[in-house]
Amino acid sequence: MSNETTTRDGFRSKWGFILACIGSAVGMGNIWRFPIMVQKYGGLTFLLPYFIFVVLIASSGVMEEFALGRRASAGPVGAFGMCTEERTGKKKSGEIIGALPIIGALMLAIGYTVVLGWIFKYTFMSISGGLFGLGTDMNAIGGAFGATAPEAEHLGEAIGMMASNGFFGIGNGVWQLIGLVASLVIMALGVAGGIEKANKIMMPILFFLFLGLGIYIATLPGSSEGYKYIFTLSPKGLLNPEVWVFAFGQAFFSLSVAGNGSVIYGSYLGKKEDIPNSARNVAIFDTLAALLAAFVIIPAMASVLGAGISEVKGGPGLMFVYLVNVFNAMPGGRIIGMIFFICVLFAGVSSIVNLYEAPVAFLQEKLKFNRVAAVGGIGIIGAIVSLCIQPWTSQWMDVVSIYICPLGAMLAGIMFFWVLKKESALGAVNEGAKKPIGSWFYPLGKFIYVPLALIALIAGAIYGGIG
Repeated sequence: MSNETTTRDGFRSKWGFILACIGSAVGMGNIWRFPIMVQKYGGLTFLLPYFIFVVLIASSGVMEEFALGRRASAGPVGAFGMCTEERTGKKKSGEIIGALPIIGALMLAIGYTVVLGWIFKYTFMSISGGLFGLGTDMNAIGGAFGATAPEAEHLGEAIGMMASNGFFGIGNGVWQLIGLVASLVIMALGVAGGIEKANKIMMPILFFLFLGLGIYIATLPGSSEGYKYIFTLSPKGLLNPEVWVFAFGQAFFSLSVAGNGSVIYGSYLGKKEDIPNSARNVAIFDTLAALLAAFVIIPAMASVLGAGISEVKGGPGLMFVYLVNVFNAMPGGRIIGMIFFICVLFAGVSSIVNLYEAPVAFLQEKLKFNRVAAVGGIGIIGAIVSLCIQPWTSQWMDVVSIYICPLGAMLAGIMFFWVLKKESALGAVNEGAKKPIGSWFYPLGKFIYVPLALIALIAGAIYGGIG
């Protein structure tokens, strides 16, 4: 630990910050959920409301969280404390409330650690040829994933399963730790030296490889049927409330508004950077990544599965079972699978780094840990808990994403738009901006975005998850 006051680390360039934020936003939801939502709800019938919600959330929640973190030069605990101190003269209550997004980020990171282990294993198998060797035998493909991701009905059973088998006797513990260590090394190198540099490499490669996959798959026989799914527009479908609920949920969770990751990344942003411009770029590239995934996955499934595409569901099964079968069945399948899982690996690492950063920064800010000690401490917690919950990962992630993430987003919105004084909030957004934000911003955030975050919480509970 270190009790010395040091200059706070931060992003060194505008695009370093933007690419890091894009990396945090581009996650599994873009890959194993977004394409299925597009296919299920009729292409443009889903995309039109999705684009509307992306614009709305980027123009309110994303800007708010960036500005909140930058103004406080701190994560959620310090930022929420700053808001209540300005309003009431006391920051303690805000700091206590700010602990919730920190806990949410850590819990989500722990669940993501399990998923990252799956990704590292499948990336290795795709490179070594083991994945292609499974062929198109769905029993073999499903069995391989079942061995990697065992399932339990409740947390107690999950811990019992892992303990009775020695924690490495079942599941995917070794690859899980490899993925976690790789991510922690990036974090230990610092914000500028690790996170920024890593995303400057990973994000351009991810987009380039996804684009190449999309071009190749467009040449395959039968892929044109996939584009019909994407470009379908049903005016009647737009009258279905469920389409709007799930389009909103996809946009809300894809843009990573949860009161933690965007706040902490915003705290590393320089005072001269243009927040509205940065938020716009993050929204554009996150949406582009999701669309690229859709243009790869939907035509690929249409090419191999034909009408069977309608039976495919989203989630881990899409990526680790159905797509393995699809890639193995197409010409050049081994190379396609390898490129795809490398893309997924970059998306996974960039996302988990963002999730662990909020609790790491908390240890640095409040307990005065140095960077390496903070990363190591949080990493140990992540390693132990993630190993224990392997057979209960799906339920763990549901609890966090359905309840804690929307609540964190709503609390951050309340702090910025309702607790922080209006002139302070507008000053935080306008600092460094080329032109002042329009008069629409404050009422949009206060009366539309904050209630929408509450709706995300309620709708998630009703539907069992909307993003």
